[in-house]
Amino acid sequence: MNIQHIFFDLDHTLWDFDKNAALAFQQIFSEQNISLEVGFFLEAYMPINLKYWKLYREDKISRESLKFNRLKDAFDALNYNISQDLIATISDKYIAYLPTYNHLFEGAIEVLDYLKQKYHLHIITNGFDEVQNLKLQKSGIASYFQEIITSQSIGLKKPNPKVFEFALNKANTIPQNALMIGDSYEADILGALNSGMLAIHFANEHQEYQNKTGVLRISNLIELKTYL
Repeated sequence: MNIQHIFFDLDHTLWDFDKNAALAFQQIFSEQNISLEVGFFLEAYMPINLKYWKLYREDKISRESLKFNRLKDAFDALNYNISQDLIATISDKYIAYLPTYNHLFEGAIEVLDYLKQKYHLHIITNGFDEVQNLKLQKSGIASYFQEIITSQSIGLKKPNPKVFEFALNKANTIPQNALMIGDSYEADILGALNSGMLAIHFANEHQEYQNKTGVLRISNLIELKTYL
């Protein structure tokens, strides 16, 4: 390998989305007097959220539909009576509160310190600009990355190959010298492979393609020090 540039996904790869989301919802439920246990709510919400993000990256729904309907469907699944106005309030507060929490996956800082000495590091994320940039800043990892490419900023979403082409051009490199690391087999791994890049799959419990083979898989970020 002649890897010079490493591109990371952010959510579920470096930034501990589930832990931070739970804290954000805990704060909102307390403020809004929502009589649901957050863990119980998240069991319904998390798979629904993943479903809506898949629809969003396939351009089948709008950003506003994603933000509102993932919550509505979760409350509906739990038969919890709630007004549309309150759902809209929760949606807005969730976007505001989520990036204020800053838990990273175990080993994230250690691995970034290690990789920064050997490679140019970048981010490619399907998240929203204002939220993702705040996550990077609040968690203290923004300075590790030279280029931060969000789907919102370029109007395209992973796994569209044009996203990876844009990122490679932005980093002034070629596919053969680049590696993608992410949790989504569809968006991160297949997107990178189809663009001529190498990829490493960070396979955590939320990965939707558990049985795929032929791609290097890790379950802890520290493992990257073995291969890079």
